[in-house]
Parts: sequence; structure tokens; C-alpha cells
Amino acid sequence: MTYTTKQWQAMDAAHFLHPFTDHKALAEQGSRIITRAKGVYLWDSENHKILDGMAGLWCASVGHGHPELVEAATKQMSELSFYNAFFKTATPPAIALASRIAELTGQRFRHVFFACSGSEAVDSIIRTMRHYWTLKGEPNRQIIIGRQYGYHGSTIAGSAAGGMEDMHKQAGHLPGFTHITAPYWYGLGGGLTPEDFGLQAAQALEERILELGPENIAGFLAEPLQGAGGVIIPPATYWPEIQRICRKYDILLAADEVICGFGRTGRWFGSDTFRIEADLMSVAKGLTSGYVPLSAMLVGDRVADLLISEGGEYYHGFTYSGHPVSCAVALANLDIIERDGLVEKAATQGEKLRAGLRERLADHPLVGEVRGVGLVGAIELTADKRTRAFFPDDADVGMRCRNHCFQNDFIMRAVRDTMVFAPPFIIDDEQIEEFVARAAHAIDLTYAEIKDAGLL
Repeated sequence: MTYTTKQWQAMDAAHFLHPFTDHKALAEQGSRIITRAKGVYLWDSENHKILDGMAGLWCASVGHGHPELVEAATKQMSELSFYNAFFKTATPPAIALASRIAELTGQRFRHVFFACSGSEAVDSIIRTMRHYWTLKGEPNRQIIIGRQYGYHGSTIAGSAAGGMEDMHKQAGHLPGFTHITAPYWYGLGGGLTPEDFGLQAAQALEERILELGPENIAGFLAEPLQGAGGVIIPPATYWPEIQRICRKYDILLAADEVICGFGRTGRWFGSDTFRIEADLMSVAKGLTSGYVPLSAMLVGDRVADLLISEGGEYYHGFTYSGHPVSCAVALANLDIIERDGLVEKAATQGEKLRAGLRERLADHPLVGEVRGVGLVGAIELTADKRTRAFFPDDADVGMRCRNHCFQNDFIMRAVRDTMVFAPPFIIDDEQIEEFVARAAHAIDLTYAEIKDAGLL
């Protein structure tokens, strides 16, 4: 169908409820209608060419419009478009993908449960943690410990496990969940060194365990780095201490790798980057580069052996668990990532991107820090570089910057006053230069705007 932009916008406002959106404000402004994409670029209905600095939503690792993924989906649809994994049945793509994932983890996770979204994978982890302890004869172990600024999806359980207060207000506060401080040195570290703050932030876990009683704790659920929380990268001292505490109190450790998994941090998994030895892992986005929905809960031997040997029927699953088309696309996607060395490219291109941003923005009065690992990073916008002070919440500095990005055909995301980015792994050197120039331009425009508004 051929519609004008205004016609698309009118239908959108009339019928489509968007995720994480103020629908009244959206209807007044009108959606940007994205019509096609290729590589690291998007095009809208007005034919603007947009540099996608967020890889869709942290996920289009191999870039947009890759013909091999289109071919994989088409071929699988023509052979077996769908069958479920209930009733003691399986399909070749699901079996092959579970085996492939086990290989990529070095057999640390030899069992894989498929779902559709990262939220579903996290829900599966929560219920599996609790079920594990029931099978162990400790049914009181129900509490899941998460972190401030943690994001684990937007289902009821995922929202409860995450540390986003606005989501809690809408979804409600479920019992059985608690949160500790985030390892956010830039925002919370005060006068401590990153190393000292990392230890302090980790020790908050031990304090909470002792407060609630180890006999009541099912597990600790955390992202290797906190993506939607503002690309919070923990100090080097943080994860070793977390690991020690979990082992000391026999607490299950779950790594939410929905963003980090499959190369985003410059290693296959964020757990490889930060040397995390988790019992369970959630993955999604980069598994298919976002081309089709697919997620998974990866289960380590400690948990899987008990579930299989003593668990009886596992009363959990989805119609689309192990969907053959999604699994076929995932297999092709992993082939591309391995064949083209894209994990290694994420590491090298990420270093170039951060170096370019730091060189361009080092003396910018609005920029307090550029940080990142692999091809995920953040630019902190600050009211005072010396003290790391933030602007008042109602100044909306991050949103002002995001708006300038969008108006100038560039995608970065604002989390509070932190601009976050995660471009496709295929971004080349020329496109990195373009990224740096567009980011700097948007920040310059933001600086001018807030000066005019009297905020500096």
C-alpha cells in the first residue's frame, strides 16, 4: 500500500500502542515512519538517510538487510514454517541451534530453553531458580536480588527483577524481589577510586544477603554491563567480588546477556569479558541480529542436572519455543558473525569509535566521560565536569540531545542525561567518522540550547 507520511502517522496514532511511549505526545508530534534499512543506515518515509547508532535496539549486529538471513528464513519457511516443541517433538533447526550455542559457550551451558523475547528468557530464569531450590528441599529460597538501574524486560516478573522505578510504579511491586546499588562509578562513586567503589558496590550484595538470610535467597540476577540503565560498566574489582559472595552463600548467579551476548562486548559473551561464571544466562537480541524474534535461557550443569534427573515435568513453555524459522535465521546469523570475524571487529571498531569520540569531545564543556567496551558505549552529559554533577531532572538534557540527534538523521538513545550507543558490528572507519561528527554536532546543539535556556 502507498500512503503519505501524514496518513501513516494518522493510522499509527489511531491504532498502534507503542512500547515505552507517551501516546498523547506522540499523536501530537507524529511518528517517524521507517520504511527500509541497509547496513548501518535507515530510511524514513520522507527518504531521509539515518545513521543507526543503536543497531535497531542493541540487536542488528550484522547490519540491516543481510541477504543470507533473508535466504535462511525463506528456505526454512518453504520446508517447515512452524511446528512446536511440545508432545515429545523437535525440529532440526532448534536442535542444531541448541548444540551450536553450547559449543559457543565452551560447553559451560549445555542445555538451552528457547523463548521469543529477552523478557521471556528472564522470566524463565526466575522460575527456574525458584524451582531448583524447591527440588533441593529449600522451598523458602524465593527472593531474587537485582540492581538499581537494572533492566530485565517489561513483563511483570522482569519489571520486578529490574531496578527501574517508573516501571515498578506501573507494574506494581511484587514480593520476592529486592535491589542493591548499581556499580555506577560516574554517578554514584563520589570521591572513591573506581576500584574501591567496585568493591563497595559488590559488598552491598553480601549485606543484603545477610539482612534477608541466605536461606531465603534464590539468586542474584544481573547484566554483565547495564545497557538500558545507561551502559554502566562495572569497575574491574566488581565482578570477582560478586562471584566470591555468590559462592560463599551458595547463591545462584544469573547473567542477563540479552544485550551483551553474541559479540557486543568484543567477546562472544559479556561473561567472557568480565570473567563471570554464571549458573544461568539469558540471551536474545544478537542471537538473530533482531531479524526474527528469538531468545533463550542457557542452563549450566549445576541446575540442568537436577532439573533433568529429579524435576519431572517442566511446566513451562511457549507456542513458539524453538520456532524453526527463528532458529534457522539464528544459525545463519552465527555463521556470518564467525565467518566475517565480527566479534573481533566489534572490539577493534569499538576502540576506534571511543578514541574518535574522546578526541572530539575531550574539551567539550558538556561531556564528562566517554566510556564503553566492544561496540557499546555511553557519553555522559554533565553540568560540571570537575564534580561529575548532573543537571536537574526537569532540564531533560538527555532528551534534548536525543531530539537533536533525530532531527539530524542520527540515532543515539538517552538514558537520563547519558547518551548511549551500540551500532552494528559492520560499521566501517568512514562511518565511524560520520558517527563522531554527528554525535558532536548534536551535543553542540544541545549545549547551545541549554545555555540559551539559562541552565548553565
